[in-house]
Amino acid sequence: MEATNSLEFQAERKSKYDRISELKAFDESKAGVKGLADAGIAKIPRIFIHHSEQHNDSGTSFSDPKFSIPIIDFEGIDKDARQRAKIVKEIRDACERWGFFQVVNHGIEVTLLDEMIDGVRRFHEQDYDVKKEFYTRDETKSVTYNTNFDFYQAPAANWRDTIYCATAPSPPKPEELPQVCRLDIMIDYSNAVIRLGLTIFELLSEALGLEPNHLKDMGCAEGLYVLGHYYPPCLEPDLTLGFSKHTDSGFLNVVLQDQIGGLQVLHQNQWVTVTPIPGSLVVNLGDMIQSIGKERRSKNLRG
Repeated sequence: MEATNSLEFQAERKSKYDRISELKAFDESKAGVKGLADAGIAKIPRIFIHHSEQHNDSGTSFSDPKFSIPIIDFEGIDKDARQRAKIVKEIRDACERWGFFQVVNHGIEVTLLDEMIDGVRRFHEQDYDVKKEFYTRDETKSVTYNTNFDFYQAPAANWRDTIYCATAPSPPKPEELPQVCRLDIMIDYSNAVIRLGLTIFELLSEALGLEPNHLKDMGCAEGLYVLGHYYPPCLEPDLTLGFSKHTDSGFLNVVLQDQIGGLQVLHQNQWVTVTPIPGSLVVNLGDMIQSIGKERRSKNLRG
């Protein structure tokens, strides 16, 4: 009899939980996850709690810490044909085995990378009254800030806030950008990443046995979208995630980590932690580039 009553009580509690109302209430506050952390909450809201099967993937494990994604040195890429050929081979191997690689000596100044990270941090840590003006889910805005782009679709929300900005081919106007994210730093960073992206697309084209400009001529490098993620401290980290397991759409993704790190890559059914290297960038293939690669390999096999 007691067990039956307990089950009835749990069913009643579940029936009274209005997830949509909780999502809307959080969203309308425009405070983000950072606002919850600043408020000193003792328990995270139910909308952020991940079920155990989501939080811990069945059948996967964490690998030996000595196991790491490939690190590729771009030094001398345009000065020595043999060095370039070596880098192309390393990229081909990394893409076939991992879909990820870490780049060093890529030509972007470390100071610029650090200033970009600082700008994102300054935005998320500024006063609520200033930051809330950018909180929106209107994708037509040049600059938007919110919690989780899939907030209303995902089974559980992630403990993360993000500022989004399309910087190419049409960058935002100066007055559309937050004052704490200096325009010159964001534009300089975007231009530098575009230049690096063009180089990587050339190397990927060569790795596929194509002309260097093949992927560029397909339009792969025409746009750039910058996302600045922020993960506030969480008192119940075992109940939620900063980012759920996912693949990235588009052609190519360049990830700039701070020295705290946190990025993990699924490889051979094991989660591999990507240890940050000062001044490095992490590159991962988007779904569309992987599709191009599979199509190219299929054609090669057919002769």
